Amino acid sequence: YQLRVGASLRKSCIFEWWYFRKYGTSFIEQVSVSHLRPLLGGVDSSSPSNSNTMLCSLCLSPAECKVWRNPLNLFRGAEYNRYTWVTGREPLTYYDMNLSAQDHQTFFTCDSDHLRPADAIMQKAWRERNPQARISAAHEALELEDCATAYILLAEEEATTIMEAERLFKQALKAGEGCYRRSQQLQHHGTQYEAQHRRDTNVLVYIKRRLAMCSRKLGRTREAVKMMRDLMKEFPLLSMFNIHENLLESLLELQNYADVQAVLAKYDDISLPKSATICYTAALLKARAVSDKFSPEAASRRGLSTAEMNAVEAIHRAVEFNPHVPKYLLEMKSLILPPEHILKRGDSEAIAYAFFHLQHWKRVEGALNLLHCTWEGTFRMIPYPLEKGHLFYPYPICTETADRELLPTVFHEVSVYPKKELPFFILFTAGLCSFTAMLALLTHQFPELMGVFAKAVSTNTYTHTHTHTHTHLFRKFYASRKLSVHS
Repeated sequence: YQLRVGASLRKSCIFEWWYFRKYGTSFIEQVSVSHLRPLLGGVDSSSPSNSNTMLCSLCLSPAECKVWRNPLNLFRGAEYNRYTWVTGREPLTYYDMNLSAQDHQTFFTCDSDHLRPADAIMQKAWRERNPQARISAAHEALELEDCATAYILLAEEEATTIMEAERLFKQALKAGEGCYRRSQQLQHHGTQYEAQHRRDTNVLVYIKRRLAMCSRKLGRTREAVKMMRDLMKEFPLLSMFNIHENLLESLLELQNYADVQAVLAKYDDISLPKSATICYTAALLKARAVSDKFSPEAASRRGLSTAEMNAVEAIHRAVEFNPHVPKYLLEMKSLILPPEHILKRGDSEAIAYAFFHLQHWKRVEGALNLLHCTWEGTFRMIPYPLEKGHLFYPYPICTETADRELLPTVFHEVSVYPKKELPFFILFTAGLCSFTAMLALLTHQFPELMGVFAKAVSTNTYTHTHTHTHTHLFRKFYASRKLSVHS
């Protein structure tokens, strides 16, 4: 009997642990809260609070975790593939590459592609899973005509150096500008022409942005800044590419902090979506004003000055938005190549930010020391980050699941926030299983001794219960007699 109970408890413990690792909660607790408590009358399923809880859980489901294109994403051929050749590791997950394929189909195709043979070939190429098949299709399209999207594909995936990619993007720019001018003249002639013009606009913006990134990678940072500024002026409504984040990184490289502040003044607005780049760059600028003279010992003696308080508050704000970044900036956790897509407030965004901005924090004297001394203070302000935030909405519970899809978990341990503690039922089941197994082992080794022990325990339990019952009855009888005599 003991062996069977022990085996059953062991299986329960293993299942509980698996469920906790996969879904982040105890199976027994989940069943108790979701199914048993309503049956026992603990929660009215029609109450507003329960409806709000259900709505909140729907809002935070993994399907609702929106992923964003990484504004600083690397080149597959010239950077990601080179990493694979050297290490033998795949830096991109299938999920991440599949999202990129969907982006390419959205940006670079339209319903009228079948009218132009080269565009029809490229429409199939963007859906192709095999990289070599995509590259072959791009070459086939170029044999028919100068196709801008074919040059884009070759620059992204076939070029093995940034200089080669830049050369191909310049050819793409020449072809793309011609298509853009032609479609611009015809855009008002019908919905088909309007869709074609929208596609040609996306292609042109993508090419110019990637050319600016090539200039930045090749050390021509001032040229890159000019190209980005011109692009933002020419197409101010195309915010989906987040070109301002590319601009911020380039300005930080030039140490042009006044222009960085001007860009932040425009984009660090309450009505605009935030990002790690926005929040941590704002914190870096505030820290820069005080970090070179900051000393935790002196600050504890005299208190923080107004400028130091502003810097600490900016760091706390940034850490609340994305709590994973400090460990990468402080080099407490190793970096990997950033993915092509990021989840805001998640580990993927933290990697993408730290990969490009760690050098800018190191360049500001004392900034990392100030971050090291203050970042953990954020968590005292938000003891329950999944339920209530301080400056932002509660931290989304779905980030871990989405980040595990975006990041190569084979050689990277995904950062989890807040740290999950083992549920009580796992510890209880494990302890009960161990205790039962020990009893079974002792009973098997010393059956007579354990029989005497069991008999003694049962006798003592019976005697204690019997004595306690008699004492309780005697006290009740004595109290009633005393009451009657008093009467």
